[in-house]
Amino acid sequence: MKFKSKKDAFFSTVMLGSCALILGLTVIGLLKGEMDSGEYWTLPIVIGVCLALLWFYFGTYYELGKEGLFYRWGPISGKIRLDRITEIVKGKTLYIGFRPATARKGLIVKYDTYNEIYISPQTNESFIRKLLELKSDIKISE
Repeated sequence: MKFKSKKDAFFSTVMLGSCALILGLTVIGLLKGEMDSGEYWTLPIVIGVCLALLWFYFGTYYELGKEGLFYRWGPISGKIRLDRITEIVKGKTLYIGFRPATARKGLIVKYDTYNEIYISPQTNESFIRKLLELKSDIKISE
C-alpha cells in the first residue's frame, strides 16, 4: 500500500520559498541586465537546485508490503524489512538523523538495535494500522 507524505506549512514555506527566491533573484538579474554573458553558466545550476528541491517536495512517499517498508525521498530511496522493525513512535519529530519526510509530528520507525528513521505519512493512524496488519508484534508508543 502506498502512502503519500504529509506536507506542513513550515516545510512548504522553506522548500517552495527557497525555490521562488532563487528563481526570482535570477530572473530579476537577467531582466535588469545585471548578468554578463560570462555568468550564464550559473543558470543550469540555479534551475538544477530548484528542480532538486521540487523533487524532494513532490517525490516523497512510502510503501508498505510483505517485503517491508519502502521509502522514496526525491532521488533517495531505501527499504527496511518488516522483521527488522521493532517500534513506532508516533506524533514526535526527529530533528537529528535520517528524515525522508516533509512534515513534523510524523512517525519515528525504530529498527535493528539502534537505528531509526523519521517519516511523515499523510495519516499516521492508517500507516500504523496497515503496518500492524503485516507485523503485529511492533511496539507503538507516543
